Amino acid sequence: MTVIQAMIQQAWETRREFRPEIWFSVPGARHYDNPYYSNRPFSFANLSVTGKACACRCAHCEGALLQTMIGATSPQAMRRVVDKLLEKGCRGILVSGGGNSDGEVPLQPFVEAMGYAKQMGLKVLAHGGLIRRETAAMLKKAGVDQVLMDVIGNEGTIREVCHLNRKPDDYLQSMLYCRDAGLNIAPHIVIGLHFGQIRGERRALEMIKQADPETIVLVILTPACGTAMAGIQPPSIDEAARIMGTARILNPATPITLGCARPPGKYKRRAEIIAIDCGVNGIAYPDETTVDYARSKGLKTVFSEECCSLLGRRWSNYSGR
Repeated sequence: MTVIQAMIQQAWETRREFRPEIWFSVPGARHYDNPYYSNRPFSFANLSVTGKACACRCAHCEGALLQTMIGATSPQAMRRVVDKLLEKGCRGILVSGGGNSDGEVPLQPFVEAMGYAKQMGLKVLAHGGLIRRETAAMLKKAGVDQVLMDVIGNEGTIREVCHLNRKPDDYLQSMLYCRDAGLNIAPHIVIGLHFGQIRGERRALEMIKQADPETIVLVILTPACGTAMAGIQPPSIDEAARIMGTARILNPATPITLGCARPPGKYKRRAEIIAIDCGVNGIAYPDETTVDYARSKGLKTVFSEECCSLLGRRWSNYSGR
């Protein structure tokens, strides 16, 4: 047995501490339709408080992710968007946007509008980049269900990919500000963020462990057309497996999900299979073959139209973990 095979086996054995379910997240922000499940448009929606604008212009995205989000660039506009989404049967929103030169999404002016969304019965998630203490307190007061944030463990990656004069400890501090405010957090790690190389992912996992998150979300670098990384090779499946397996072993009691982003095609299918072997508790937008494989491993498959980061509360009262 190779070292990587031994790690995967250990990760799978660690996962056995959870009940034998796997949650497949298929929110309506993206169409999903196969013999196993068909989602509804607008069941969960992504809003950008900056529209398509982003000052960071990170090398792997350059604002591309904002193109698919619903613009809500003023509190009044956000309220109008919320009202329209409610008419369409929406159950939850993710509020995010482009980052400024400090790596922060300007969420503070929108907290009352987010509170309005909560009052209207929506689940509200905020993806705010780096979070200040005062921002965390305001999000808690608004009743935000969860805060999402990317966590980077390598200073060179922060500088060269995200174009920020920040350090890994700034990401840890953001998580701790949120925890101190009583917020649930779902930190994200982009595997291979440094131009396809593994740098700092282990440190990011160690920082996340200190923050006691509700859920850990792992995604894999997906080179986007028209960006500085358009021709970059994503990390190998074995490299991705090492990070996924390490995440499971370091966090035996924390739900882990493979999030939305990963390269398409054969890579996507292989990454999802290895993610199951590494003991993840959930996968966003799985391939049909992934559902089949999960069932062959003895897992009960459950579909949900909520964001995959909300997976953690599924096990929050489960004494068997």
